[in-house]
Amino acid sequence: MLDAFLKPGDWFARKRFGFGAGLPIAWQGWVVYALYLAIMLGCSHWRHDAQPLDARAALVAMIGATGLLFLIVSRRTQPKE
Repeated sequence: MLDAFLKPGDWFARKRFGFGAGLPIAWQGWVVYALYLAIMLGCSHWRHDAQPLDARAALVAMIGATGLLFLIVSRRTQPKE
C-alpha cells in the first residue's frame, strides 16, 4: 500500500478560477483529507479537556498537521495546462 503513495501522479484537481486545489481526484487524496480530519477532531477533543500545557501541545499538533496538508496538496495538485 505504501507503494501507491510513492508513485508519481496527481491526487488533487486544480481549481478552474483562483488559487489552490479542488477536491481529490484519486483515492490517495481522500485518504489524506480523512487523516487530516481525524487529526483535527482528535486534537480538538484533546484540547477541550486539557490543561493549558496540553492545550498548547494540541494547538502545535494542529498547526503542524495543517502545514503538512498544505505541503502534500501543493506537491500533488495537477500542474497548469
